[in-house]
Amino acid sequence: MNQLLDAKPPDRPRFTEKQGQYLAFIWTYGLINARSPAERDMQRFFAVTAPSVHQMVITLERAGWIRRQPGVARSIELLLDPDSLPRLQPIETVKSPVHRY
Repeated sequence: MNQLLDAKPPDRPRFTEKQGQYLAFIWTYGLINARSPAERDMQRFFAVTAPSVHQMVITLERAGWIRRQPGVARSIELLLDPDSLPRLQPIETVKSPVHRY
């Protein structure tokens, strides 16, 4: 029979919502800035601590979704098809009852 009709579509990567957002950020940042993001860029965007970002980068690398070169700044390379990534969602600002003066 026809192999194209009988073949199953490739499995989509299984990542958590948060992992998907980091992957989408890496892809989007690269499109806009023509270079990979630094961990500091992710820290600013997601409003999290440096260790949180670093742990996520390690997790994404171990899963085989990104690659980076040790000791080389901005070397994160996305290994997934961009079509498999979720849409990058804007970060909601935290509303505080404290008034700024």
